[in-house]
Amino acid sequence: MSTPDQTDAVAATAAVRRRLLEEAARLLGEEGPSSLTTRRLAREVGTSTMAVYTHFGGMPALVSEVAAEGFRRLIARVDEVEPTDDPLADLQRMAVAYRANALDNRYLYAVMFGSASRGGYQLEAAAVEVGAAAFAQLRDAVARAMSAGALRAGDPSAVAGQFWSALHGYVMLELAGYHQITDDPENDVLWPMLAHLLSDLRA
Repeated sequence: MSTPDQTDAVAATAAVRRRLLEEAARLLGEEGPSSLTTRRLAREVGTSTMAVYTHFGGMPALVSEVAAEGFRRLIARVDEVEPTDDPLADLQRMAVAYRANALDNRYLYAVMFGSASRGGYQLEAAAVEVGAAAFAQLRDAVARAMSAGALRAGDPSAVAGQFWSALHGYVMLELAGYHQITDDPENDVLWPMLAHLLSDLRA
Protein backbone atom coordinates (compact mmCIF):
# COMPACT_ATOMS: atom_id res chain seq x y z
CA MET A 1 0.00 0.00 0.00
CA SER A 2 1.30 3.48 -0.87
CA THR A 3 2.11 5.87 1.92
CA PRO A 4 0.71 9.42 1.90
CA ASP A 5 4.18 10.70 0.97
CA GLN A 6 4.38 8.32 -1.99
CA THR A 7 0.91 9.33 -3.12
CA ASP A 8 1.84 13.00 -2.93
CA ALA A 9 5.03 12.35 -4.91
CA VAL A 10 3.11 10.56 -7.67
CA ALA A 11 0.57 13.39 -7.84
CA ALA A 12 3.35 15.99 -8.01
CA THR A 13 5.09 14.10 -10.80
CA ALA A 14 1.85 13.83 -12.76
CA ALA A 15 1.22 17.55 -12.26
CA VAL A 16 4.65 18.46 -13.66
CA ARG A 17 4.08 16.22 -16.66
CA ARG A 18 0.70 17.80 -17.30
CA ARG A 19 2.11 21.34 -17.02
CA LEU A 20 4.91 20.48 -19.45
CA LEU A 21 2.37 19.25 -22.00
CA GLU A 22 0.08 22.24 -21.62
CA GLU A 23 2.90 24.77 -21.69
CA ALA A 24 4.45 23.13 -24.74
CA ALA A 25 1.09 23.37 -26.50
CA ARG A 26 0.74 27.03 -25.52
CA LEU A 27 4.21 27.92 -26.80
CA LEU A 28 3.53 26.16 -30.10
CA GLY A 29 0.17 27.87 -30.43
CA GLU A 30 1.25 31.39 -29.47
CA GLU A 31 4.86 31.61 -30.59
CA GLY A 32 5.58 28.69 -32.91
CA PRO A 33 8.06 25.81 -32.77
CA SER A 34 11.13 28.03 -32.58
CA SER A 35 10.07 29.04 -29.06
CA LEU A 36 9.90 25.44 -27.85
CA THR A 37 13.25 24.74 -26.23
CA THR A 38 13.91 22.68 -23.14
CA ARG A 39 15.33 25.74 -21.37
CA ARG A 40 12.30 27.92 -22.17
CA LEU A 41 9.82 25.19 -21.35
CA ALA A 42 11.45 24.38 -18.03
CA ARG A 43 11.52 28.05 -17.08
CA GLU A 44 7.83 28.55 -17.88
CA VAL A 45 6.81 25.46 -15.91
CA GLY A 46 9.20 26.11 -13.04
CA THR A 47 11.11 22.87 -13.29
CA SER A 48 14.48 21.64 -14.56
CA THR A 49 15.39 20.97 -18.17
CA MET A 50 16.02 17.40 -17.10
CA ALA A 51 12.30 16.99 -16.45
CA VAL A 52 11.63 17.07 -20.20
CA TYR A 53 13.93 14.11 -20.68
CA THR A 54 12.73 12.34 -17.56
CA HIS A 55 9.08 12.48 -18.60
CA PHE A 56 9.35 12.27 -22.38
CA GLY A 57 12.86 11.36 -23.43
CA GLY A 58 13.24 14.53 -25.47
CA MET A 59 11.43 17.24 -27.37
CA PRO A 60 10.23 15.15 -30.37
CA ALA A 61 8.44 12.70 -28.08
CA LEU A 62 7.03 15.55 -26.00
CA VAL A 63 5.46 17.25 -29.03
CA SER A 64 3.95 13.97 -30.16
CA GLU A 65 2.61 13.40 -26.66
CA VAL A 66 0.98 16.84 -26.70
CA ALA A 67 -1.18 15.67 -29.60
CA ALA A 68 -1.83 12.30 -27.97
CA GLU A 69 -2.87 13.98 -24.73
CA GLY A 70 -5.23 16.23 -26.65
CA PHE A 71 -6.93 13.25 -28.26
CA ARG A 72 -7.12 11.41 -24.93
CA ARG A 73 -8.89 14.38 -23.36
CA LEU A 74 -11.26 14.54 -26.32
CA ILE A 75 -12.08 10.84 -26.01
CA ALA A 76 -12.64 11.15 -22.26
CA ARG A 77 -14.92 14.17 -22.68
CA VAL A 78 -17.04 12.55 -25.37
CA ASP A 79 -17.11 9.32 -23.36
CA GLU A 80 -19.03 11.20 -20.67
CA VAL A 81 -22.04 11.24 -23.02
CA GLU A 82 -24.17 8.30 -21.90
CA PRO A 83 -26.00 6.50 -24.74
CA THR A 84 -29.77 6.84 -24.70
CA ASP A 85 -32.57 5.41 -26.80
CA ASP A 86 -32.22 8.41 -29.16
CA PRO A 87 -28.94 7.90 -31.08
CA LEU A 88 -29.36 11.12 -33.07
CA ALA A 89 -29.69 13.17 -29.90
CA ASP A 90 -26.62 11.31 -28.62
CA LEU A 91 -24.66 12.46 -31.68
CA GLN A 92 -25.61 16.06 -30.98
CA ARG A 93 -24.62 15.70 -27.32
CA MET A 94 -21.30 14.24 -28.46
CA ALA A 95 -20.85 17.32 -30.65
CA VAL A 96 -21.51 19.53 -27.62
CA ALA A 97 -18.85 17.63 -25.67
CA TYR A 98 -16.41 17.80 -28.59
CA ARG A 99 -16.77 21.57 -28.89
CA ALA A 100 -16.50 22.10 -25.12
CA ASN A 101 -13.31 20.08 -25.00
CA ALA A 102 -11.81 22.10 -27.86
CA LEU A 103 -12.65 25.39 -26.15
CA ASP A 104 -11.23 24.16 -22.84
CA ASN A 105 -8.04 22.83 -24.47
CA ARG A 106 -7.55 25.18 -27.41
CA TYR A 107 -3.76 24.89 -27.55
CA LEU A 108 -3.79 21.12 -27.37
CA TYR A 109 -6.50 21.08 -30.02
CA ALA A 110 -4.38 23.24 -32.31
CA VAL A 111 -1.43 20.87 -32.00
CA MET A 112 -3.62 17.79 -32.48
CA PHE A 113 -4.79 18.95 -35.87
CA GLY A 114 -1.73 20.85 -36.98
CA SER A 115 -3.21 24.34 -36.98
CA ALA A 116 -0.36 25.18 -34.60
CA SER A 117 2.87 24.36 -36.41
CA ARG A 118 4.76 21.41 -34.98
CA GLY A 119 7.83 22.44 -36.96
CA GLY A 120 9.86 19.42 -37.94
CA TYR A 121 8.41 17.26 -35.19
CA GLN A 122 6.34 14.31 -36.41
CA LEU A 123 3.62 12.45 -34.58
CA GLU A 124 4.68 9.05 -33.33
CA ALA A 125 2.61 5.94 -34.00
CA ALA A 126 1.06 6.01 -30.53
CA ALA A 127 -0.31 9.53 -31.08
CA VAL A 128 -1.72 8.56 -34.48
CA GLU A 129 -3.43 5.57 -32.89
CA VAL A 130 -5.09 7.73 -30.23
CA GLY A 131 -6.31 10.08 -32.96
CA ALA A 132 -7.77 7.11 -34.83
CA ALA A 133 -9.50 6.01 -31.63
CA ALA A 134 -11.16 9.43 -31.35
CA PHE A 135 -12.61 9.00 -34.84
CA ALA A 136 -13.66 5.42 -34.05
CA GLN A 137 -15.65 6.78 -31.11
CA LEU A 138 -17.75 8.89 -33.48
CA ARG A 139 -17.94 6.18 -36.14
CA ASP A 140 -19.31 3.71 -33.59
CA ALA A 141 -22.00 6.19 -32.57
CA VAL A 142 -23.00 6.61 -36.21
CA ALA A 143 -23.06 2.84 -36.68
CA ARG A 144 -25.34 2.58 -33.65
CA ALA A 145 -27.70 5.14 -35.18
CA MET A 146 -27.77 3.14 -38.41
CA SER A 147 -28.44 -0.11 -36.56
CA ALA A 148 -31.31 1.56 -34.70
CA GLY A 149 -32.83 2.71 -37.99
CA ALA A 150 -32.34 6.39 -37.19
CA LEU A 151 -29.91 6.88 -40.09
CA ARG A 152 -29.89 5.29 -43.53
CA ALA A 153 -27.77 2.17 -43.80
CA GLY A 154 -24.40 2.96 -45.29
CA ASP A 155 -20.72 3.33 -44.50
CA PRO A 156 -20.47 4.60 -40.91
CA SER A 157 -16.96 5.90 -41.56
CA ALA A 158 -18.15 8.07 -44.44
CA VAL A 159 -21.03 9.53 -42.46
CA ALA A 160 -18.89 10.05 -39.36
CA GLY A 161 -16.35 11.78 -41.59
CA GLN A 162 -19.01 14.19 -42.85
CA PHE A 163 -20.22 14.92 -39.33
CA TRP A 164 -16.69 15.42 -37.98
CA SER A 165 -15.68 17.61 -40.92
CA ALA A 166 -18.63 19.94 -40.38
CA LEU A 167 -18.15 20.10 -36.60
CA HIS A 168 -14.38 20.48 -36.79
CA GLY A 169 -14.64 23.20 -39.42
CA TYR A 170 -16.91 25.30 -37.23
CA VAL A 171 -14.75 24.73 -34.14
CA MET A 172 -11.63 25.81 -36.02
CA LEU A 173 -13.38 29.01 -37.13
CA GLU A 174 -14.53 29.61 -33.57
CA LEU A 175 -11.07 29.12 -32.11
CA ALA A 176 -9.66 31.52 -34.70
CA GLY A 177 -12.37 34.09 -33.94
CA TYR A 178 -13.89 33.97 -37.43
CA HIS A 179 -17.23 32.46 -36.45
CA GLN A 180 -18.96 35.70 -35.41
CA ILE A 181 -20.93 36.11 -38.62
CA THR A 182 -24.23 36.47 -36.74
CA ASP A 183 -25.16 37.56 -33.24
CA ASP A 184 -25.52 33.93 -32.19
CA PRO A 185 -23.38 31.76 -34.49
CA GLU A 186 -23.67 28.69 -32.27
CA ASN A 187 -27.44 28.55 -32.73
CA ASP A 188 -27.57 30.18 -36.16
CA VAL A 189 -24.79 28.13 -37.77
CA LEU A 190 -23.39 25.20 -35.82
CA TRP A 191 -26.45 23.34 -34.59
CA PRO A 192 -28.61 23.97 -37.70
CA MET A 193 -25.72 22.77 -39.90
CA LEU A 194 -25.37 19.50 -38.00
CA ALA A 195 -29.15 19.06 -37.80
CA HIS A 196 -29.48 19.53 -41.57
CA LEU A 197 -26.73 17.01 -42.16
CA LEU A 198 -28.38 14.40 -39.93
CA SER A 199 -31.80 15.16 -41.41
CA ASP A 200 -30.52 14.41 -44.91
CA LEU A 201 -29.09 11.13 -43.65
CA ARG A 202 -32.19 9.96 -41.85
CA ALA A 203 -33.58 6.58 -42.75
